[in-house]
Amino acid sequence: MAGSSGSFDLGRHKPDHAHDSSQGTNEIASSALQNTGATEMTFIAFIGLGNMGSGMAKNLVQKGFQVTAYDLSEQALRKARGFGCRTTSSIEEAVKGAKVVVSMLPAGEHVDDVYINHIIGTVTKDTLLIDCSTIDVATAQKVAGVAENHGLAMVDAPVSGGTAAAQGGTLTFMVGGHHTAFDHAKPVLNAMGKKVVHAGGHGAGQAAKICNNMLLAASMIATCESFQLAQKLGLDPQVFFDIASNASGQTWSMTTYCPVKGVGPVSPADRDFSGGFASALMLKDLGLAMAGAASVNATVPMGKKALEWYQAHCKEGNSGLDFSSIINRLQ
Repeated sequence: MAGSSGSFDLGRHKPDHAHDSSQGTNEIASSALQNTGATEMTFIAFIGLGNMGSGMAKNLVQKGFQVTAYDLSEQALRKARGFGCRTTSSIEEAVKGAKVVVSMLPAGEHVDDVYINHIIGTVTKDTLLIDCSTIDVATAQKVAGVAENHGLAMVDAPVSGGTAAAQGGTLTFMVGGHHTAFDHAKPVLNAMGKKVVHAGGHGAGQAAKICNNMLLAASMIATCESFQLAQKLGLDPQVFFDIASNASGQTWSMTTYCPVKGVGPVSPADRDFSGGFASALMLKDLGLAMAGAASVNATVPMGKKALEWYQAHCKEGNSGLDFSSIINRLQ
């Protein structure tokens, strides 16, 4: 899990018993949370210390939380001990006695396995579960349903902002779950981010994340196209930036994350596209968006085209480069 390639033992049996939680179950989970005061929520288990999770766990420590962490990577565990985490050799040991569990895992299959096979049966009923992974809506809803059937409150809280925001504690969290669980999760999420938004019920955080990243991918490609066309028409890139960033065509992809080296604020383009948000991760999120679109019969032609472009970009050996490196396909 130190990167997006991390994995857990997925060979274990995964119970297929997710159901819509009943009102009675919700009340049990809410009642348990009412007994969890903010001062008691200092004991946190953090599962998944990859490029994002490591920075998030570090910020929790810096904000005064006691963090016990677990990851498959010994290197990631050593790094976590270096910034003040206690580490363990198993998920069960990490979550035992925790008031809050936070996870940042590579994919839905890992979330399913980690929570259903390792966490839900180990923690006490006053433990709040917060999954910050970006996964499919269906899995987020399934796992939350299993948690609530065990009297546990859970929220899905995927993030936006990338590794720099994870390190700097300036992430945006899009949260799905019941209001009571959201209210209790907020102090923990605020310690890792600058903006925490309640998107709706279970899975709503994931829905917001994949829609946002589909928009981001399409707008980045359009931004790259515009810079390429402007330059071929004789416009200096900086001049075009100065105009478009203050005109109706301005986007975050241009004004904050410009894909052209030496133009606009410092971005991965100034580091030959190293760091930032990997193209492989953008491709993953686009795949989730297309799956979501298919499940509700939504028409997403620009999202589909963006998926095709990032598939080709990654196949050409650019998976590890920042997603703004898509501009190289136009040159």
